[in-house]
Formats: sequence, structure tokens, C-alpha cells
Amino acid sequence: MIVVIADDITGAAELAGIAFAHGFKTLLRMELEGRIPCCDVLVINSDSRSMTENGAVAVTTRLMNALGKMGDGMTVFKKTDSALRGHIMAELSAMLASPYAHFSKVLFLPANPSRDRIIRNGVYLIHGKPIHLTDFSYDPEFPARSSLMSERFPEAVALGVMMPDAVCLDDVRQLVRCVSDDTLLAGAADLFSAFLENRRSKSASPLSRRRIDLSDALVVAGSTQSGKTQWDMPAVSMPLGVYEGREDAGDWLNRACSAYNDHHALLLDIPFQHLTGRDVALRLREVMAEVVSRLLAVRLPSDLVIEGGATASAILNRMGWEDMAVADVFSPGVIRLSVPGGCLLTLKPGSYSWGDLFRGVDPS
Repeated sequence: MIVVIADDITGAAELAGIAFAHGFKTLLRMELEGRIPCCDVLVINSDSRSMTENGAVAVTTRLMNALGKMGDGMTVFKKTDSALRGHIMAELSAMLASPYAHFSKVLFLPANPSRDRIIRNGVYLIHGKPIHLTDFSYDPEFPARSSLMSERFPEAVALGVMMPDAVCLDDVRQLVRCVSDDTLLAGAADLFSAFLENRRSKSASPLSRRRIDLSDALVVAGSTQSGKTQWDMPAVSMPLGVYEGREDAGDWLNRACSAYNDHHALLLDIPFQHLTGRDVALRLREVMAEVVSRLLAVRLPSDLVIEGGATASAILNRMGWEDMAVADVFSPGVIRLSVPGGCLLTLKPGSYSWGDLFRGVDPS
């Protein structure tokens, strides 16, 4: 079995979708408890990116210990953010230190050349621009202050973490082919895809790409990194006062409920990005989760679409949805899951494009 430990739900869903598309029987879980159903790939969302560093280390250590007690025959992959967010080195250190681990070093490759996110001469570039000059410099919890990998992760050498350049997919594939068995693979989607290509052959899973019906959908644009787009559906944006913490969400919730009751469809978004800090991010995701859970208690739509990993985790925790099966892969990183009640949940990382998500492709 391949076990993926991801630090947020959209990253977990992205890799679950990749495994599903490669033909592997895949299960996504919010927690590692109880009996694990038979599957080829188990993806666990630790949600550690939303925690303090100490919390992230604690949950990573607990997961490694639990996996170790389940016996041999597992290969562990650590999913990290392709925009360098999270408590990456602290979690990798915890994985290396686990008495159940058999790793002596780490290949850390957050680059995603397929999305023009590359490392050249030790500098992380997104669409040719150093990451600290992109919108990731405004990230509420992990603002990009440097684009030089050695400055971003100065402890890497001492930990035995390799951070090579990768400017194309062939670079990623070559790195995977050359690693030894005692090397932990940690990184983003392209690294995982290359890793699966080296595993046993599977038949690709059929994808339906069912059209999302905007007349019966709740869309939650919960990331400040979102590329805003106009959709043909009612929208109730988070007010500035709620965003800045000067007023509660009561009036916003009432307006959202009224619009949702009238139209059975709604877009919720956060149209601001000028605040940073962990406390701000935590407050925003909890406010959004409270509003969304109240709406879902009114009625469950055919399609729930959530952008942003931290927001998605907060909503799923509120709803108590633990196990989810991959139902479809709309596009790289945009994954559909089946959840209790018959609703289809689509997850999208905040920094990825919406693309033609809502136009879809008819099965015919």
C-alpha cells in the first residue's frame, strides 16, 4: 500500500485524484483511526498546515507511529505545498526521527513544472517570477519573503534534505529514478505522478466529468489567492467588517441564507487579501465554515465546490465528513469526492485556476 500524508485537504485530494486517474483504488481519509479498508493508495489529510509548528510535529509523529504499528508493506510519500507553505522542515524532521521510519534522507521537490512552478539555480519561480514577487507574498500564514530555497529552508542540509533544481518533467522523472530505498519522497503533484509511473502498471480510470449545475450548487471561494471569475449565480461576498474582525457574521449569514433559500445556488467569497497572520487565517476559515455549515443544514446541494485547503478542512470538520472516495478528476488538482448525503464535493487549491470547471464536459 502507498500511504500519502498531506498537510491540507486540497493537496490530499489532488494526490488522491492522481492515484485514481492512474487506476489505483484510492481512499481519502481525514484521520487514521480504526480498520483501514483495502485499497492501493491511502491518502491521509493531517491538516497540519493549519496548526502551529508544535501541533504539526505532534500529528505527523502520531501518524508515523500509527503507520509503523500497522506493519510492513507500506510506502510513505509526504505531500507538501507547491508554493512552499506549511511547517515543511519540522514535519520532515519528525518523519526522519520516527522509530518506525527507515529513511536516512529526503528528496524534497516542491516544484511542479507542469504548472510552470520550477526551481532553477536554487530559486523558486512561478510563471518565471520569483515566488516572493507573486501574490504568495500576501499569504496570511506563510508569506513568501524569499525565493531562494537555501534561505527559505536553511536547516535542510543539516537534516539531510536534498532540494535539487527541476525545470521540466523529465528532471522530476530522472530524480525519482535515481533515489535509493532509504530516501523519503516529499513534494508536490509532479513528483507523486513520477513516483506512480515507476510502480506497477494500472489501467487508467474512466472519468465522467459531469457538468456542475450552477442552479443547484454552493460555491465557496475561501482563498485570498483566488483568481476571481464571474459566474452566472447569486453571490454574497464576505463584508469588509467581517474580514477585518470589526463585526460578527450574523448579518452576512442572514443575507446568505435568504439568497440560498430563494435560488438554491450561491457563491461565497472573500474579496480582500490585505491582512496576514495565523490568527487572521484561523478566524477567516472558522467564520466561513460556520456560515457554510449553516447553509448546508438548510439544504444539501447537488454540488458543493470549495476552494482553499484550510477552508475546506474547517468545513469538513464541521460537517463530520471523515472518509471520502474519489468520484472524478475534473482537471489536475480539481477533484470530485463523494460525501454522505449524496452530495458531490469538488475541491480546488486556492492558487490553481478555476479554468472551465463550471462549463464541464458532457459525458456524451
